[in-house]
Amino acid sequence: MKKSILALLLGIISLSCSQEYLQTDLNLVSSSIKAAGRTKPGGGGTTAPLVYRTGDEANITTPTSFGIALIGGAESDTPAELEAFKFLVSKSGGGDFVVLRASGADGYNPYIYSTIGGVNSVETLVISSRAMAEDPITLTLVNNAEAIFIAGGDQGNYINYWKDTKLEAAINNAVNIRNVPIGGTSAGLAVLGSHYYGATAGSATSAKALANPYYLDMQGLGGGDFLSVNYMQNVITDSHYGERTRQGRHFTFMARLVKDFELGSTVVKGIGVDEATAVLVESNGTSKVFGAGKAYFLKGNAGAPEVCVSKKPLTWSYGNTAVAAYVIQGTSAGINTFNLVSWSGSGGVSQLWSANAGNFQMN
Repeated sequence: MKKSILALLLGIISLSCSQEYLQTDLNLVSSSIKAAGRTKPGGGGTTAPLVYRTGDEANITTPTSFGIALIGGAESDTPAELEAFKFLVSKSGGGDFVVLRASGADGYNPYIYSTIGGVNSVETLVISSRAMAEDPITLTLVNNAEAIFIAGGDQGNYINYWKDTKLEAAINNAVNIRNVPIGGTSAGLAVLGSHYYGATAGSATSAKALANPYYLDMQGLGGGDFLSVNYMQNVITDSHYGERTRQGRHFTFMARLVKDFELGSTVVKGIGVDEATAVLVESNGTSKVFGAGKAYFLKGNAGAPEVCVSKKPLTWSYGNTAVAAYVIQGTSAGINTFNLVSWSGSGGVSQLWSANAGNFQMN
């Protein structure tokens, strides 16, 4: 017995790490990762994720507090980014911070570990296949995480590679059972709502979406079947909002969700976030808006779209009252707020959004 255990441990440390060994015990998986300090796919096969680690190799468990960081993109080294990561780190209890992405490398590691500080480790996982999303190494690191952040990139990859996998289940378990804080930027923000736009054929523009809500680049709308994050039910998010004039396409996403996904016309919601801006949601659903841009909180305000069919301009109006918007300017201190439970805010401006034959209005 002792010889067999020794052989198993030596096999792991030497990086043979066959899938048979990896599936034997998740603790041994974690030990093998930390012994290897792996920064390239490993595990004796092709299913292990690319892992970059900064900090302590030993896993620790700390008390966590749930929260959400919704970052609008292009946030590198801005006050909004600083506040967002400070927020996630504080809610992690100083534990292990996991960054998930489908491309890229370890750019967040030194920023979180050294600039923000206060965590045991930062581990970036590049998970670029469904096999990687099922791999025991992936599951161990996510199951051991005290904070999770989904980086920017291509949200279509997140949906194609991660949806309906064990990774999806591990993320949902982390935020809903273990109260782990979660955040995302750009494409990472795009998948934090219960409903999402996958951009599987290309990135839709407002003008084309309003002219034809079913044109090719509108492919990839979905919902109710991926991430389940508290306070984000019936919500579809969008990023790079004002900078890329995405209000019209976001409005069209909501119209399509009512038409095709059976969301009630007064139930469907949206959250749009400008670049260099972050919405930080507390465990009770209250939030503050930080940064240089704005956050947009949308909710259906009338009936179903009057005209939402292929190859015809969108009409969702009801006397120019189809969607109620509350627009909040970010600040350095986050003094303007929004409550995701009551769907009401302070410090912002109320608007009514509508579209008549593809002509979009914000009043």
